[in-house]
Amino acid sequence: MVVVNDMPVLPDYQGRSLAGVMTSVAAHLAPAAGFTDVFGLPQARHYVVLLVDGLGWHNLAASLAHAPYLAGIFGDGIRVTSSAPSTTGTAIPSLTTGVAPGLHGLVGYRFRPTPDAKGMNALSWEGGPDSLDAFRLAPTVFSRLADWGVRVNDVSLTRFAQTPLTRIAFDGATFVPVENENDASGRVSQAVDVVCSGGPSLTYIYERGLDHTGHPRGWRSQSWTTKLSLIDDAIERFVTQTTGEDVCLLITGDHGMVDVPETHKLFVEDDSRLGSDVELLEGEARFRHIYTDRASDVVKRWAKVLGERAWVYRREEAIEMGLFGAYVSPAVRERLGDCLVAMRDDWAVVTHVWPGEAKLIGMHGSLTPEEMYVPLLIEHETRDDEGNRG
Repeated sequence: MVVVNDMPVLPDYQGRSLAGVMTSVAAHLAPAAGFTDVFGLPQARHYVVLLVDGLGWHNLAASLAHAPYLAGIFGDGIRVTSSAPSTTGTAIPSLTTGVAPGLHGLVGYRFRPTPDAKGMNALSWEGGPDSLDAFRLAPTVFSRLADWGVRVNDVSLTRFAQTPLTRIAFDGATFVPVENENDASGRVSQAVDVVCSGGPSLTYIYERGLDHTGHPRGWRSQSWTTKLSLIDDAIERFVTQTTGEDVCLLITGDHGMVDVPETHKLFVEDDSRLGSDVELLEGEARFRHIYTDRASDVVKRWAKVLGERAWVYRREEAIEMGLFGAYVSPAVRERLGDCLVAMRDDWAVVTHVWPGEAKLIGMHGSLTPEEMYVPLLIEHETRDDEGNRG
């Protein structure tokens, strides 16, 4: 039975959201820099933020039997909100800059960067502007910590080293390339060496396998739970190998995932009412940016056609709700769609323009609890007043 989510989950940018994770760490590593710890993290010498792409709170809670190590710390975990939309290209910059999309400006998987441009892809940067300095709107926590002399690292796949997204979202961090993401033992050893070789540090580690498995096969598949088990095992080995090194490991995700059946994929081209007056359709299947000079008419038509299958907003309404933060800068306002469509339950709006997207099973981007809530799991051995570990 599908349960209709009556109300969208709004990001808690000022409280327990991804935007507060790095800044909470920074409050301990650079106390005089003005950062605030909204989570009450333990004091440590080394902090590691492991971002497991696609690890949603509800997805993990339903799969703990396949992740015994994470199951052991899940009970003390904190449920935090992702960004809006709940997608990698927006959530990761929220994490690494410590601000909402209304300030950092990466407002979706696909969106229009300027009023006179076509759509761009935030991950591949296809259609994106050449000048990153002009596009970048917010400094990263990494660059601010580096200014205070803190050692900061970004451990990710080699091919991400010089991508525009890396240069924007990880500015200030030393890039540590991962040559073979399938070499779990080698990756754990590499991470241990990076984290523990030097003074106080913040290390970001990216794991994409869960998301890449969930998209084509669904998060309820055996392939997804197998991948989760492998990640769980690697995390346990990392913790074992860093015992005694005063490491605080924070495990989180950028978004959750829902499985969309074929019968719940609505093609825009199949209903003339959806295509009418639409100048540009961007976003992704679970969260669409629609650019049009007839926003009121488009919102009314899409709301009527989709009914309880979606939340449909005008841009001004979405901004007032706080979807993109308490303040949306003028430059970011222009990047948002004139209409925004967030799909409910397990529905998706797809298009023949992007046939690969329409073939996906696991999807995300919308405002449902399954997509918006992610875990923040904290692993750190306690110390007594004399510095002895408990």
